Amino acid sequence: MQQKLKMSIGNDSKLIDNCNRHLNYLRISITDRCNLQCRYCGPQELIPKLSHTDILTYEEILRVVRVATRLGVSKVRVTGGEPLVRKGVYEFLRELVASEGLKDVSLTTNGVLLNDNLEKIQAAGISRINISLDTLNRSKYHDITGFDEFERVWRGIEKAYRMGFYPIKLNIVALRGINDEEFVEMARLSFRYPFHVRFIEYMPIGQADFNPESHLLVPEIKDRISVLGNLVPVQEAAHDGPAQRYRYPDAKGEVGFIPALSQHFCNTCNRLRLTASGQLRPCLLSDHQENLKKALREKGSDQELAEIFITAVNHKPSDHNLVPQKPAHICGQMRAIGG
Repeated sequence: MQQKLKMSIGNDSKLIDNCNRHLNYLRISITDRCNLQCRYCGPQELIPKLSHTDILTYEEILRVVRVATRLGVSKVRVTGGEPLVRKGVYEFLRELVASEGLKDVSLTTNGVLLNDNLEKIQAAGISRINISLDTLNRSKYHDITGFDEFERVWRGIEKAYRMGFYPIKLNIVALRGINDEEFVEMARLSFRYPFHVRFIEYMPIGQADFNPESHLLVPEIKDRISVLGNLVPVQEAAHDGPAQRYRYPDAKGEVGFIPALSQHFCNTCNRLRLTASGQLRPCLLSDHQENLKKALREKGSDQELAEIFITAVNHKPSDHNLVPQKPAHICGQMRAIGG
């Protein structure tokens, strides 16, 4: 029987699970609201919106982060829904970046609100941004997201590049029959810009308006974009995520792959997720979660919050059983969990 993790909160604490994984990365969803309606994110009418009181306040989130950093968390990514739709987000980002113990704070966004707010994001201390961009075609973008916002998003991406944001990661969910004919052009962006172009295997989570008959996996994606040249592996750096990183010779940027289905990276997963509703999830692909909001609102101590982190860590599975041929059913919707 595996020994359960126990500790008192302190400067030398570390969240190390039963598989000896050091969990030092917390993804924080600050809202379940989004200004797009992406087909693979879930049918809008079937996703009830959280009320204002259901969502953690910024003060509550910052308290959770203070506890997390004392347990060894050093990297945070802010997500949604779409995080930039939440009122007060830029002041929150400033306070988050200033949190003692954090070495890396980044932002994931769909890019719709980037162009008008990049100065605020930069002033808050954010330099690393991930932008969801599943197509370079305006009409196809409308079909995937439900809105004609491609030009606005692309203006924001180019402005972020001019302002010196780095790295700018473009996240592309591989959708057979929808955007697969664009992969070469997407990969070609790495020659023109120092972007990290990342192809992500579609993960069937919750209910969606898109259910592919067959999944597009990393080996096929690599084969398709090999017409641009040899892909040279890039050495991993501190705070790297699960992406397999490559570079074409003479390219300014990189190409990456996230093989969530074809090549599980569970053995190196260092993530915990805080949902907008205050649930701490040890694994994206498991419905298990621990209730931080209850403890926060019942005036629980920092030690009690730390114990909830430890309980979540003890429930982090060694692996997931999501496979292309027979996917498991994950009840939670991606926008509610935090992408």
